[in-house]
Amino acid sequence: MDTKLLTIRTLVSSLSSSSGQIRLVALRHLRRTSNEDPASRSLISAAGAIPLLADALYSPLHPIQDHAAATLLNLSISDRQPFLSSPTLLPAIAHLLSRHATSSAATAVQSAAATLHSLLVVVAEFRHTVGANPDLLHALISIISHPDSLTRSIKDALKASFGVALHPPNRITLIRIGAVPVLFALIAKDKDGKRKVGIIEDATAVITQIAACEESEDAFLKVSGISKLAMMLCSESGSCSLRTKENAVAALLNLMRYGSERVVGEVRSNVGALDGIAYVQEHGSPKGKSKAMVFFKLLLDGGSSGDIVQDLYPVDSESGSSCSNSK
Repeated sequence: MDTKLLTIRTLVSSLSSSSGQIRLVALRHLRRTSNEDPASRSLISAAGAIPLLADALYSPLHPIQDHAAATLLNLSISDRQPFLSSPTLLPAIAHLLSRHATSSAATAVQSAAATLHSLLVVVAEFRHTVGANPDLLHALISIISHPDSLTRSIKDALKASFGVALHPPNRITLIRIGAVPVLFALIAKDKDGKRKVGIIEDATAVITQIAACEESEDAFLKVSGISKLAMMLCSESGSCSLRTKENAVAALLNLMRYGSERVVGEVRSNVGALDGIAYVQEHGSPKGKSKAMVFFKLLLDGGSSGDIVQDLYPVDSESGSSCSNSK
């Protein structure tokens, strides 16, 4: 038998040991191997590691949680299909994420959320399964909203939420569990007048996806979401990146596509956004430019939402962030 394969099988077998120390040593090796040798990832999965790694997420020992979560992330980057046949994986990830506020293993929470993103943006079949797990969705929103969450944890939770929202029915679920006010709270200024660093682009990418359903209109209006998105396009919003402005344009267009004439009127009343739309039209990506052009036509010509945006489509995975690196 090939030496590498034999070593991997031995390490995976050690994950079933009753000794925490033996499991920890095996996890350290599997984490390093899966990080440094991409070709080993399929061998590790084939050896039956995924359910054993999932079980390790329940461990009270934070180093075990950390190494297990990082190994799962590494495996998910290049060998995703085996995750679909592991029914214990999502409950284990939900368990870990739900304890983000009390666990000292912040890196394990980050790796688990990044694993979800890695799977969701590529494996379409996974999105329905994740969306049907309320504990998992609530845990992601809790990470995003918790005042003590680390920036890295929030970003990974946002990326996972973006993957969840790629499945249209999940957008309604996210609205029902209160995702919209949580997301808009992230893009609001804090008490010191400074925006949270590094997460606004990810938050607006999720907002853009959620906007692409009929149920979004009421949820966005309740938090003045339309005016807040329009403010991002105003010339005064110089702190907003071009990517954020593109997301704001796309979110507003999705709202107008799926909403009523009330949405169109609300958008049209925020005329200060015109400079920002013009900026996106001139400097944006090809998709951003085309959406800005349609947006301009709507605002300046006064056409109905159905006439103008009937051919638009929701922002896809290209508007999200790239998968996290292996660990």
